[in-house]
Amino acid sequence: MCRILTAAVVLFASLFTSLISVSYPASAKRQSLILDTEIENILRAYAVPLFKIAGLKASEVKIYIVNDDTLNAFVAGGQKLFINSGLILRSDNANQIVGVIAHETGHIAGGHLSRTQDALSNASASSIAALILGGAAAVATGRGDIGAVVAAGGQGAAARNFLAYSRTQEGAADHAALGFLDKTGQSAKGFLAFMNKLGDQELLSTAQQDPYVRSHPLARERIDAVAHHVANSKFSASPGPAEFDRLYARMKAKLYAFIHPYTQTKRIYTDKDNSIPSRYARAVAEFRRPRLDAALTLINGLIRDLPGDPYFHELKGQMLFENGNALGAVKAYTKAAELLPDAPLIRRDLARAQLEANDPALLGAAISNLEIALSKGRQSARNWRFLAIAYGRSGDLPRSYLALGEEALNIGKPEVARFQAKRARGLFPHGSREWLQAEDILLAADQLERRLKRQQDQ
Repeated sequence: MCRILTAAVVLFASLFTSLISVSYPASAKRQSLILDTEIENILRAYAVPLFKIAGLKASEVKIYIVNDDTLNAFVAGGQKLFINSGLILRSDNANQIVGVIAHETGHIAGGHLSRTQDALSNASASSIAALILGGAAAVATGRGDIGAVVAAGGQGAAARNFLAYSRTQEGAADHAALGFLDKTGQSAKGFLAFMNKLGDQELLSTAQQDPYVRSHPLARERIDAVAHHVANSKFSASPGPAEFDRLYARMKAKLYAFIHPYTQTKRIYTDKDNSIPSRYARAVAEFRRPRLDAALTLINGLIRDLPGDPYFHELKGQMLFENGNALGAVKAYTKAAELLPDAPLIRRDLARAQLEANDPALLGAAISNLEIALSKGRQSARNWRFLAIAYGRSGDLPRSYLALGEEALNIGKPEVARFQAKRARGLFPHGSREWLQAEDILLAADQLERRLKRQQDQ
């Protein structure tokens, strides 16, 4: 399911998040993250071989998709890699994206921007996206390496240097990237093509440049060095994994259809094109129009051709759920979860459909699915909220209080977290797992309160 995580106005390093449908127009210009299991998994498939060669623990590097149509990718907050939707949509093939990921991996492995990593290490991804993409300071100062964070409650704006790579760091990241590509048997032609895309932008005014150029100094010697490598590397003629390009075509089609208006999608992905990516894009476009019957005809055809594809079942679940058919959505999401059992977003959406069906017999399954989703990452306030609802409906109020406390921590409300944890603590045996969880929430609430106060005093 393709979703946008909005972070238009945030308190720096807070954990406030809000989730809305990706069907909102891109013209809304909100700083946001796109949550989509399929796209995230494709980008991770490209990145993991590079992370391993770079000596990074792949599971610790988080990849986020930013809903922004400009060409950009950046590293912030430690091992957090952000890739703009614009980079995906304006690229020509998988190898170009692989090249950019290799370069950003070079920044991570090289410890570049280390001064900012501690400051951002506890920030949520949406907070970082809003901070770096806020743009107010960048527009005002003409400097692309300045991000603006708008303080909650109208307390003012603070600008900080983030993507201020030096030419030396850029050269080092390039050199590392070329080594990573060679060691994984991949061509650097895509990276060279990407750099050539940006080559003329240094002649433009700062306001007209893509953010990648403003934050990554693009000297001619950098392009020449990559071109020299391409001319001499034995891997330059390597076509790369065939699977990468197949996945790329699907990712680009799906993303394009979710972000662009119906008419634009239909102009690019025509009815005459019967390929999987074209039918996928048209299914999304019809769903968003909305024309459910046409969308279901296309997605059901894709499922008949590829019944073992979890993402087609997931999309069908989204179509049905958002059109009021909760039980149909449960069936589709259940199949997606069977095919991809470790995907937290699919588990969460299955649980949401089970709750919406309002059938007490489904409450136990909803709780199990939410617990599986949270086992993959406990930072989702939405998941904790759904779990609180599920426990509340099942009559288990103490566990509902615990879930509400966890939710409060994740939206930056320490006083609410403390209140819910105290309610829960008094209802569980001393020393039990749940009692200890309540104690952990209380401790975390105190730490969060102190951190927020320090930020307010700065």
